[in-house]
Amino acid sequence: MQLHSDHLRTLAAVLDEGSFDAAARALSVTPSAVSQRIKALEQQLGRVLLVRSKPIRATASGELVMRLARQFDQLEHETLATLGVESGAQSPVTVPLAVNADSLGTWILPALAELSRTENVRFDLYREDQAHTVALLEAGTVMAAVTSAAEPVPGCTVRPLGAMQYRPMASPGFAASWFPQGVSLAALAEAPVVNFDRRDDLQHGYLAARFRRRGQGADAGAVPRPPSHFVPSSADFAAAVELGLGWGMLPPLQVEQRVASGALVDLDPSGGVDIPLYWQQWRLASGLLSRVADAVEAAARAALLPA
Repeated sequence: MQLHSDHLRTLAAVLDEGSFDAAARALSVTPSAVSQRIKALEQQLGRVLLVRSKPIRATASGELVMRLARQFDQLEHETLATLGVESGAQSPVTVPLAVNADSLGTWILPALAELSRTENVRFDLYREDQAHTVALLEAGTVMAAVTSAAEPVPGCTVRPLGAMQYRPMASPGFAASWFPQGVSLAALAEAPVVNFDRRDDLQHGYLAARFRRRGQGADAGAVPRPPSHFVPSSADFAAAVELGLGWGMLPPLQVEQRVASGALVDLDPSGGVDIPLYWQQWRLASGLLSRVADAVEAAARAALLPA
């Protein structure tokens, strides 16, 4: 059995673009051609590769083939570059990456921008919580990820990047209103909190640590769940805390100027949370992917705390 490169590229385009019509536009072919290629690939493998939803998503088998499509595209690009066939007119290779919002909002984009000036590459960034980026890596959606998972995904390598520090912060007015005598367990049980989304457990983790430290809340069920706001943007999350919507865990790397100006205050100088971050990428003989990893690692070591 031999898989056709056009079929692999078409599968990747459908999943990247979310529909047959959008994939056809990206590939400069007709929607009928896209449909025929996907049908031929599924018939050849004897597996359904796509769930025809909106947007289209991969089945478990489709995820495996998608990963092969990504690897094929990357290796083809590397081979042509090595042979000197690559030219400025050639389409750039796409490198999909999964990155957590706070890394996107602070240290990683300058490194990728610098790399894009020297490499014929297009970055396709997926924003996801650091605890969940490995799922995109396993599915073949991305080739590398910033993650809090130290255990390598099968078929991947892992590098430590350092730790991102978070501190419980609030506006001065919010702190004076809810914590006039300083942070207490009673106040923490009632004070509104800002969460990034429903997967964000940083604030709850801080609460759990505080309650365990005082001999209360030994189990997760005993930790209070104060009123919560959800603000799913790194910049807007910090703005919401500064405006007094609630307190939240913020990286000093992002808000050091606001702290220096007095717009934000640290509620608990001993209450920082350090989240170790790692770079996981496919175990692929790719010079480009290695250069991306080197650039990301250098930027992380300059910005993050030592692991």
